[in-house]
Formats: sequence, structure tokens, C-alpha cells
Amino acid sequence: MRPMWLVRLALLLLAPGLAQAEDAAVSPAELGQIKSVIERQIAAFGRDDAATAFSFASPAIQHQFGSPETFMRMVETGYPQVYRPRSLRFGEAKRAADRVVQEVDVIGPDGAGARAYYLMEHERDGSWRINGVSLVASHERET
Repeated sequence: MRPMWLVRLALLLLAPGLAQAEDAAVSPAELGQIKSVIERQIAAFGRDDAATAFSFASPAIQHQFGSPETFMRMVETGYPQVYRPRSLRFGEAKRAADRVVQEVDVIGPDGAGARAYYLMEHERDGSWRINGVSLVASHERET
């Protein structure tokens, strides 16, 4: 499992590049692709379709977990808000080099809110893959 401190460290390291990247706006086409990848992975979680959910992970994440089943167990136990969200709302997306951090506000299965920071990686074939997710609890709550 990728330690949360490692994901947060990666986001912190990207922060200076995000703040300085004036001409690096994420295009509407890229936003659509990124949103689609995240939504399709969450839909695969909802169907317990480990192979499809795993296919949206970056090569590094796939290598780290080794199999769709191991990946799915990690998400189910460590990321219940994205494994079975009640709702989600896409927020800002910021670029740093060939990566984008996409904010997604989620309400988990228990009604507790969180902000998910998806680290998106642009692959050589032009596709976008998820290279990590960091969750930060929010005060939002749904009953």
C-alpha cells in the first residue's frame, strides 16, 4: 500500500510548480478525459470489477500492487469514500509538468465528506491514468 505520507509529499512537491505554472492551464479536453477516467474507475469499484478499476491505475501503481485483487482490497479498506461514494463533485484541476492534480469532493458511504486529490499522470499513448489519491477529511456531512 502506498503510504499516505508519500502521496502527500508528492502533492507538496508539486505545489510550487502548480503555483508558478501560469501558462499550464488544463484544457477542457484534458479535463473531460481526466473526469472520465475517475468516474469510470469509481463505477468499476461499484461493480466490484477489479480488473477494470485496476486498468485506470498508472503503471507504477499497477507494479506496486501487482494484481487487480490486491489493488481492490487496498481501495476497499483504505479509501472507502472513493470505493463506495454516495456522491462526488469535481473541483479544480492544476497542472505540474505532465501531471495534473484533480480535486474531487466525495461523500463516503457513512455520510462523511472528504476531498480527494487525484494525481493524474499523462501516459505516452495520450491516455490519463491515476497515479495516487490523497484523502483529506472535510466538515461536510450528509445524513
